[in-house]
Amino acid sequence: MEEKSGYKWWNVIVFLTILASQTLAFTDPPEVTALQDLYWSLNLPPELKGWRTEGGDPCEESWTGVSCYGSSVIYLKLRGLNLTGFLGHQLSSLHNLKQMDVSFNNIWGPIPDELPPNATHINLAFNNLTHNIPHSLSNMKYLRHLNLSHNFLSGPVGNVFIGLRNLREMDLSYNNFAGDLPSSFGSLKNLTGLYLQNNNFTGSVTYLSELPLTDLNIQNNYFSGIIPNHFKSISNLWIGGNRFHADNSPPWDFPLETVPFEQNISSPPKTQSSAIESYPVVETFESKKKSMGPGGIAFIVGGGTLVASCIVIYISIRINQYRARRLQNSGSNNNSTHSLPVTAARDGSPAAAEESTQILTFRSPILGPRRMPPVYHSRTQKMSRRKSFTRKYGLPGRAKLFTIADLQSATNSFSEANLLGEGSLGSVYKAEFPDGQVLAVKNINMVTLTFKEEEQFLDVVWTISRLKQTNIVPLIGYCVEHGQHLLVYNYVRNLSLDEALHSSAYKSLSWGLRLQIALGVAQALDYLHSTFSPPLAHSNLKSANILLDEELTPHVCDCGLAILRPLTSNRVKIKASEIAIGDTGYIAPEHGQPGVDNRKSDTYAFGVLLLELLTGRKPFDNSRPREEQCLVKWASSRLHDSESLEQMVDPGIKRTFSFRVLSRFADIVSLCIQPVKEFRPPMSEVVDSLQCLIEKLNNERSSGGDGLEVDEKSFRSTNTRFIGSPALSNSSGEEG
Repeated sequence: MEEKSGYKWWNVIVFLTILASQTLAFTDPPEVTALQDLYWSLNLPPELKGWRTEGGDPCEESWTGVSCYGSSVIYLKLRGLNLTGFLGHQLSSLHNLKQMDVSFNNIWGPIPDELPPNATHINLAFNNLTHNIPHSLSNMKYLRHLNLSHNFLSGPVGNVFIGLRNLREMDLSYNNFAGDLPSSFGSLKNLTGLYLQNNNFTGSVTYLSELPLTDLNIQNNYFSGIIPNHFKSISNLWIGGNRFHADNSPPWDFPLETVPFEQNISSPPKTQSSAIESYPVVETFESKKKSMGPGGIAFIVGGGTLVASCIVIYISIRINQYRARRLQNSGSNNNSTHSLPVTAARDGSPAAAEESTQILTFRSPILGPRRMPPVYHSRTQKMSRRKSFTRKYGLPGRAKLFTIADLQSATNSFSEANLLGEGSLGSVYKAEFPDGQVLAVKNINMVTLTFKEEEQFLDVVWTISRLKQTNIVPLIGYCVEHGQHLLVYNYVRNLSLDEALHSSAYKSLSWGLRLQIALGVAQALDYLHSTFSPPLAHSNLKSANILLDEELTPHVCDCGLAILRPLTSNRVKIKASEIAIGDTGYIAPEHGQPGVDNRKSDTYAFGVLLLELLTGRKPFDNSRPREEQCLVKWASSRLHDSESLEQMVDPGIKRTFSFRVLSRFADIVSLCIQPVKEFRPPMSEVVDSLQCLIEKLNNERSSGGDGLEVDEKSFRSTNTRFIGSPALSNSSGEEG
């Protein structure tokens, strides 16, 4: 009898545990971890009351902005809390999240690769988000409202909308998106509201012609071509500020440039559906009773459990009353950012679930795309906001986006007459604009790129647009229209160091001028390796990539572009392989090995460049005897032999500097071309050594130079007019 009694009470304890655990509804552990990661990524903001990086229970502890249904986080409202940091890497663990609103903050960085997979409403507007839309967006099949407006998102939008058949409203306005609209726009068969205004979109709007749109705003872009006839059925349409030509005007009477901006304000939808969609019904007590079997049913009916059941019911009622009071208090202010827990009735009935739905809908506003206030936001205002972001985070302004039409006009349709040269990545053209500005356009011929490869290209553009150093050719802008990939640089006179050293059309550069060129290039590399963040290797340093301006100051080009080589077309790769034959002399011994620090390879290539300046020889010259074809191999054994060292000097600069200067220069060269990369010095040390060498040369010149023949040649050509070089100085001057 005692055994039966003990068995009954053991079952009572099990039943109490089950019922109490349902009543307490602790948050699912993966969702707790995701919120902890988000808290850490947002820099532990004090505004998020109750949040922790370890432990805690968001649903029970009223974490700021968190709403729950049972043990699941279904709503995250962190709007307007002045949050910084980024969005972390574990949002995809919020499997039950339906709505996410982090708008009106200062969150930066890219949109996470994985967002909450079952979300219906995502609002990331009015932040400082960068890069592009993640490709995983296409997996969010329940998504209905998406707002990414007023950020710094950029580049062509890839085919990220495939599979979003439930998407109803989308706002991408006030970003820096560029390029043509992707074909996946055409798959948004339920889209009724689309806002693309104030971007840099180009090309046709054909993919929008069959969508069931009632609201469409594409103002202030670069769209061109024919306006689809279907647009006349769109109730609220704004298309001004584009490049639709009069010849392609719509077949109905529509003034392209006279639509008042105020028409862009449409009120939010009058009705919105709940955030809870197809939410699983809580398992009922009846179903659990069935699963317990005949013994369990008989036991529950037994009088021994009646008292215990009453106790549990009493506890549940008191807990629910406490939650109801907390909900009422936290919901008294509709704009409150505190937790709004949603507690379902424990009987699990459909009516109870519907009641919970109504509570959530009333307490938590739906995150539809934000309509713009009745204020005209010009491109100037847009740029001023970008500049404020620049000042805040220490980043430079973005490169200018050019249209293909602008560049075609400036280069005379990329004519041969404007061709400046062929490089390892493509052709370079001179571009003359109507305002008198002269730029250089590099046409990088690429294969058809995937979405991630397009992102890679835009990452490169973003990186090199931040390079700000006197001896580096600055990037002015870019163009990614109609499958083209063009980079626009500041124009430096079309003379490379390779031509200045090896072309018979030019007289020899003086030794002082060669040292100044070497110092300028070294300072550029030191900036890339040490000052720029993150550090960047050039990976293609050679005399052909060093341009000389009117004052013969060096400017290093093609910085950071080596990563694009695998993406170029076969024609460019063939051309690059032909060019590479002459560049083999610059290649470090460790080239091609995995995990190589390319900054050390840059140092080696710079050492080869120093040899080129000293000897006047090419790094690789197959016209010479075999033992002299590779400059490094030929010169290495001669650098520490005084007689051989003097014989190596370019005849055009012999006896214009002392042997002490020559010996010090040879020491710098020897360190840079060390076969073991660990023995090569950092470029900061090379810069210091060259500056000391220039000081020593200046001292020798001022003291008479021990009978040296001071070289006063001006760098002239029978074909061009070059002024004489200014006197050598420690800063930016050169000696003629």
